[in-house]
Amino acid sequence: MSWSPDEATLNSFRHLAIQNAIEYEGKAAPGSVIGRLMGSRADLRPHGKIISPLIAKAVAEANAMAAREGLDALRAVLNEEAPHLLEKREKKERRVGLPELKNAEKGKVVLRFAPNPNGPMSFGHARGIVINGEYAKEWDGELILRFDDTDTVVKPPLVSAYKDIETEAGWLLGYAPHRVVIASDQIPHYYEHAEQMLEAGFGYVCRCTGEAFKVFRVDKTECPCRGNSTETNIDLWGKMLDGTFKPGDAVVRVKTDMTLKNPALRDWPALRMQDTANHPHPRPEIGSTYRVWPLLDFQSAVEDHLQGVTHIIRGKDLMDSTRKQTLLYEHFGWEYPETMYWGRVKVHEWGGFSTSQMRRDIEAGHFTGWDDPRLPTLAALQHRGITAEALRAFWIELGVTQKDISVPLTTLFSHNTKQIDDEAPRLAFIRTPQQFKLTGEHPPSVSVDVHPNHEDQGKRTFDLSNPTIWIEEEDSAKGELRLKGFADVALTGTDAAVQSIDRQDNRPIVHWLSEAQSTPGTLILADDGELLELNGQMEDHAYPVGTMVQLERIGYGRVLSPTVILFSHS
Repeated sequence: MSWSPDEATLNSFRHLAIQNAIEYEGKAAPGSVIGRLMGSRADLRPHGKIISPLIAKAVAEANAMAAREGLDALRAVLNEEAPHLLEKREKKERRVGLPELKNAEKGKVVLRFAPNPNGPMSFGHARGIVINGEYAKEWDGELILRFDDTDTVVKPPLVSAYKDIETEAGWLLGYAPHRVVIASDQIPHYYEHAEQMLEAGFGYVCRCTGEAFKVFRVDKTECPCRGNSTETNIDLWGKMLDGTFKPGDAVVRVKTDMTLKNPALRDWPALRMQDTANHPHPRPEIGSTYRVWPLLDFQSAVEDHLQGVTHIIRGKDLMDSTRKQTLLYEHFGWEYPETMYWGRVKVHEWGGFSTSQMRRDIEAGHFTGWDDPRLPTLAALQHRGITAEALRAFWIELGVTQKDISVPLTTLFSHNTKQIDDEAPRLAFIRTPQQFKLTGEHPPSVSVDVHPNHEDQGKRTFDLSNPTIWIEEEDSAKGELRLKGFADVALTGTDAAVQSIDRQDNRPIVHWLSEAQSTPGTLILADDGELLELNGQMEDHAYPVGTMVQLERIGYGRVLSPTVILFSHS
């Protein structure tokens, strides 16, 4: 049996939302309230999926009350119902924006965002581009977009992704990356540094099998290849390059210390051979040109040095990469960039999506494309009408912390609502429409605002000379209704008797459509892994494709055609 909160627990959600709204002047954040709640109520942690939308609703109501009645009204509620929450909480001064960037100089900061171009960017990639991009902007620095495309077998690049990612990065940042670097164009530089390692004696060509070297690593002993002379290493390196050796026959390793506490750091591999004869690089200008390819830790370390990167911001799961690369930098006599880490962010509504798996599913026809609204890609989010501003606000609010965070999509949606609500025209869509005929006296037409806050957007006029109207089936069961912006009516059979033009009581207010200003239409929803088409009656409009509208009593949607709207969020 599924869990549901009792009345006392629901009240605690409301009280915490009000407390947060008071502390932050009517701008409570669902993530902050959820964090406080889960920190104090361990018993609620298993029920995050159920709790998150309830918190989001409580926060929205608290913020609305603050805007409508002021903070004193919120204080009065807590004073009456939960006075202990009014006690002054000892809290650090609230930081606005991202944490300070250590050892940064204005105009001299260089950061990079380095995706694997095996597909367009996902929601998770947005964190890297937003955080690095914001720091670059703040410090009048540079942001490099670097394509780490040196794996042609496990994660082969998708040729179209290079352009897609560059376009998405510009959209998300609000400016174009200052430099674009493609790792597969840089192979000669990686060869040059590999040869420097071999000549200087802090690298060697290893002929041991992977299994054999694993034993040396575990036993903290050196493999026989480690003692190769410089001449032998250079000769073996030549055989890697000319095709004498085949993939798996040899790798280039960085000499570290085989007794280091962390096994991953012991003589780690820097370059290996790939079968590019049978698995050429997808970029035609590269193809089968190279047999030896750098592994990511080596390639990234050398490239960061070549491009003058001053700060690296990455996931905490890459701490070992930092340790490996720092050892390499010490060999070369370079200074390693300042490094910051973030923890994982898990979104309740999305399970485990990987770019490789999404690519396979798209190619198999399970999804319509990278912009399928069921996918957590930037293309899909754009398609649904999520703005770049909302994504930037979402990631900046989460900041840079090593703590793992779990958040609901409603947090992103709340940021998007702030961006689009003021411009989104109102529109009616009637689900499972029921037809009624108006009876009694009523005006020949009714006009309502296109947007309640902007008279300059004009009016929506419904012609009632043909007295046929549409109401949702669920609403039609209520009997007495208030047709929004029009009249109180009583439903009997297929008649809607007009009782009063002015509102007379507290009967429910419902949206409706006239026969003259509507046509059959479709609302597309991405729901629990399925694409659903909900047929109904759509208000006539002439909004261009891409316009974000607010469907009355449903939520926000993006116009795909005059009769089709893709649901975005409530």
